[in-house]
Amino acid sequence: MLAWYDAHRRELPWRARPGEAADPYRVWLSEVMLQQTTVATVTPRFQAWTARWPDFRSLAQASDDDVMTAWAGLGYYARARNLAACAKAVVAEHGGHFPTTEAALRKLPGIGDYTAAAIAAIAFGEPATVVDANVERVVARLFRAATKPAVRAAAEAITPRDRAGDFAQAMMDLGSAICIPRKPRCLLCPLRDVCAAFAAGDQVAFPVKTAKARKPQRYGTIFWAQAGDAVMLVRRPPKGLLGGMRALPTGPWVGEPPGTTDAPIAADWTMRNATVAHGFTHFDLQLALATARVERHALPGDAVWWPVESLGEAGLPTVFAKAAKAIGGA
Repeated sequence: MLAWYDAHRRELPWRARPGEAADPYRVWLSEVMLQQTTVATVTPRFQAWTARWPDFRSLAQASDDDVMTAWAGLGYYARARNLAACAKAVVAEHGGHFPTTEAALRKLPGIGDYTAAAIAAIAFGEPATVVDANVERVVARLFRAATKPAVRAAAEAITPRDRAGDFAQAMMDLGSAICIPRKPRCLLCPLRDVCAAFAAGDQVAFPVKTAKARKPQRYGTIFWAQAGDAVMLVRRPPKGLLGGMRALPTGPWVGEPPGTTDAPIAADWTMRNATVAHGFTHFDLQLALATARVERHALPGDAVWWPVESLGEAGLPTVFAKAAKAIGGA
């Protein structure tokens, strides 16, 4: 695997070149950004982020509002809050440098088992076992391992003590480019001759997938209150889904379409024919769209009048950006 990696490694903006030491900050940031997000999507966002905040100290000094705005569109917004909290903890408790062990890394905000292992192996060379979706697929096929504990045990057994970080990245690259979910490119695989699933001819049966429960459906209404050339935006509560983000006002997300009963202000609301659909991890959401022209007046709390023409700079989460586009305001 290491010989294959040396010849075929991907060039990625967060990955150290051969002979260079990995930057722990860039390793950490990339691993957090890549959770449930593709390399193609992450690459330009990573480059913009590191141009603005190139290290722990600069990120620790950033405002929460700027961090959340920069994260908009990458999903799972708790990750952005944890990035800011982790940077502050690294500066305050570790002098601006990550601790080097997997166990110490797990004590920092937002760093779980997988991320701690990835940082420890890639940034510090610790022989930690890294199992993301690509690695899981490679190992499951290599050993015809049918359960996650079996995959984990097999991955631990083959993780080398030397170059553990390169080995982890090699397995990631193999899963991304060759050992792909459908129609794996086995004739190009350096592990083909020792792959149990290839020998059995049942590669696509692994990893074994468990049936997923159907996600519940929720409904809500998004309110577009426009005064002249500005639209009303609110700040979502700091805790909970999309916490702390600027957003269009919305009523509760419930089991039945709620209409305009929870409008943020009194107005002559018009229900649009269009709706916006969005999927979250634990439920699917369908939002009706209500619009109104109103007089500009003082707004309560953190609500603001935001220029419609610069709405793209508000850092709206994807579901609200979709709504704005459907209404014609972005």
